[in-house]
Amino acid sequence: MFEELRPHLIELRKRLFISVVAIIVLFLICFSFRNYILEVLKAPLVEVLPEFQKHINVIEMQEGLFTTIKVSFFAAFIFGIPIIFWQFWKFVSPGLYDNEKRLVIPFVSFASIMFALGACFCYFVVVPLAFKFLINFSVNEGFNPVITLGTYVDFFIKVIIAFGLAFEMPVIAFFFAKIGLIDDSFLKRHFRIAVLVIFIFSAFMTPPDFLSQFLMAGPLCGLYGLSILIVQKINPASKEETE
Repeated sequence: MFEELRPHLIELRKRLFISVVAIIVLFLICFSFRNYILEVLKAPLVEVLPEFQKHINVIEMQEGLFTTIKVSFFAAFIFGIPIIFWQFWKFVSPGLYDNEKRLVIPFVSFASIMFALGACFCYFVVVPLAFKFLINFSVNEGFNPVITLGTYVDFFIKVIIAFGLAFEMPVIAFFFAKIGLIDDSFLKRHFRIAVLVIFIFSAFMTPPDFLSQFLMAGPLCGLYGLSILIVQKINPASKEETE
């Protein structure tokens, strides 16, 4: 059994190595632009809390350094998404037919675009609304928000990556339908369960307020519907299953 898996493990190691090297190179580039990247990350919070621009709080001595490194790795990961998807396709392509292997460019492009759409939706819509709601609530209750750089960056990276990956739902549905694992009837039968899972996922990946959760769960439910339409075109259920 190990001998059968060995070629796949070697191929997986090769694809992971290329992805890691690409991320490291991009990290070195992003680290040289760390100040600009950090300004971009801070923009949604500064818009709601202008004091954060003037007085950035850190608790531990190494927090500034480690946060800057973390921000650079995050930017490298974002810019390296097309490479990661490309290597993933190269890993699974030996098990595909020749006509399916030619879908590499559409797959990588569509997957990268959907991740970017999810990240942009989070950055321009979800994060500003969530921050405005949470900070205004604290101020109205008489509290003084003191946000540290490390805490903010950790939260920001978490929600951006969560939205980016969540928006990959149609891509995953397309891939599973293409290899015959699912059809549209499967997605329709499990719609209620999918909605429940979406809301649970949204509750874990967003701030503990209903606004942020609905801002994530709503688009994901829409993307689930889009996934059904995509799968219906790629691998429609047989008439016996639909009856």
